Amino acid sequence: MTSLSTAAVSRSVKPLSDPVRKPGANRAFRSRYHLAVATEEDREAIYQIRHRIYASELGQHSENASGRLCDRLDEFNIYLVVKVEDEVVGFVSLTPPAKGDYSIDKYFDREVVPVDFEAGPFEIRLLTVLDSHRNRDLAFLLGYAAYRWVEAHGGTQVVGMGRRELAALYRKVGLKFAGPFVHSGAVRYDLMHASIGDIAEKTRRHPGLLSRIEARTDWDLSFPIRRPSSCFHGGAFFEAVGDGFEKLDRRDSIINADVLDAWFPPAPGVIETLKEHLPWLLRTSPPTDCGGLIRTVAERRGLREATLLPGAGSSDLIFRALRHWLNPRSRVLILDPTYGEYGHVLSEVIGCQVDRLALDPEQNFRVNPADWEEALQRGYDLVVLVNPNSPTGRHLSRDLLEPILRKAPAGTRIWVDETYIDYVGAEESLETFAAESENVIVCKSLSKVLALSGARAAYLCAGPHQLEALRALTPPWAVSLPGQVAVVRALEDPNYYQARYSETAVLRRGLADQLTGLGWRVIPGVANFLLCEIPGEGPGAEELVSRCRKQGLFLRNPGSMGSRAGNRLIRVAVKDAATNRRMIEILKSL
Repeated sequence: MTSLSTAAVSRSVKPLSDPVRKPGANRAFRSRYHLAVATEEDREAIYQIRHRIYASELGQHSENASGRLCDRLDEFNIYLVVKVEDEVVGFVSLTPPAKGDYSIDKYFDREVVPVDFEAGPFEIRLLTVLDSHRNRDLAFLLGYAAYRWVEAHGGTQVVGMGRRELAALYRKVGLKFAGPFVHSGAVRYDLMHASIGDIAEKTRRHPGLLSRIEARTDWDLSFPIRRPSSCFHGGAFFEAVGDGFEKLDRRDSIINADVLDAWFPPAPGVIETLKEHLPWLLRTSPPTDCGGLIRTVAERRGLREATLLPGAGSSDLIFRALRHWLNPRSRVLILDPTYGEYGHVLSEVIGCQVDRLALDPEQNFRVNPADWEEALQRGYDLVVLVNPNSPTGRHLSRDLLEPILRKAPAGTRIWVDETYIDYVGAEESLETFAAESENVIVCKSLSKVLALSGARAAYLCAGPHQLEALRALTPPWAVSLPGQVAVVRALEDPNYYQARYSETAVLRRGLADQLTGLGWRVIPGVANFLLCEIPGEGPGAEELVSRCRKQGLFLRNPGSMGSRAGNRLIRVAVKDAATNRRMIEILKSL
């Protein structure tokens, strides 16, 4: 028996280029892997394998009568082990920095090791794959698992030793050779090191390999196989005011058109109540179930309270519901482009199989009802429709949607995000339809249209059977007391908000005309923002956004919202008339 022995940052390991399959090896290529932290029983098997390989076969250690090989570091080392049908087929060892003791200390003075030992590097060593299961996937899995362990435990650097004949592969995944080397038996080991950032960047270049091992691995660790990246949103203007809120007085000198907060203030009753009672509201715990908020929503929207579930903004509800309903085997359909949080949660956090219904720029990103209806029949577990859509601002009417939804498969949940629906008209909402439906869920933000983005309030509307399990996952005090009070007072003044929505339509048309005058192609929208295509002869979207920031104008490049956005689209939030004029003057000056 031989092994893939790399006593090092063997994350590189994708090793043997075309492993020779021994008799019976086809079974190994078909088998599922189970990856976990080694138990005491697993560790005993590992010690015996180490003796057989590193002592008996490679002669790097003396054989002993016990037939097991371990060392002083095994008192606190972590072993990650891969098993197939309860048989250990591979493992890797990690030395955490807590003890300050590493295997490389036996061979090298720390002065020649290019890592900051004060920062606590991790050592990765003894990556071993048994010959009967040796293949590129399993070697990559062990190396990748070691890297993810270090990353998930806050490590920033790794160090170790690697076999010289695999140098090209090590470099390919971000490892660097420090120069010093040692011989152990007939094997040359080179000192290697890398930052976790370098390894992460290189790892992302192997999406196919990572997806393949993910599909066949039972990942039994406390952290996910892929580290979810954060979803990019607007809000870059906090660079100017400070996310420590130290420069709030600068809020009027910048234009935060990269987020879609309302341009108008909350209703007067909201401001009056918060001002009068703020000290008490801040020090007092709110109703645990948001009962008054939900009762007010039900009364204003003509709904039963049982059909409503509160949340601290729509993102809270997206994360809570979708992670409960879906898993990596789930198939989901979203629009392309659309609000980026959905693609992020579905692909990066849950790992679903995500299909995207491409919206044609030549058709102004309109959702074709026939195409969407046909897609609903494909047996998806979930279909997401943002309506009006962001970043496009396009809307499908209720008259078009309801007949399509009635014909959708009962086993397909249909999530309709109506964050901006009130800018079109409250009568366009599907809330009452969803409340009586078996499979339609409406996600309704109370932030954007009520000018309460800072309060973070939202709700789901659906048949009670859809919400039952989610109620058990909803923490008490999901919305703060100032937030609950603000929503209730806001909903008591519908006339104020209806007047603001009408003003928004006028401001939107005026801004569209001014942008068109700059030579921009404006996509016809219905919400409090506009998607625009900038002229081809000028800078691209990213460059334009960067230039505008230097002038205090923050716009949104929607490129992260889908594959159809390209590099010539800009999303602009509608502001008051004076601010809209300031935006145009800045854009003219660039």
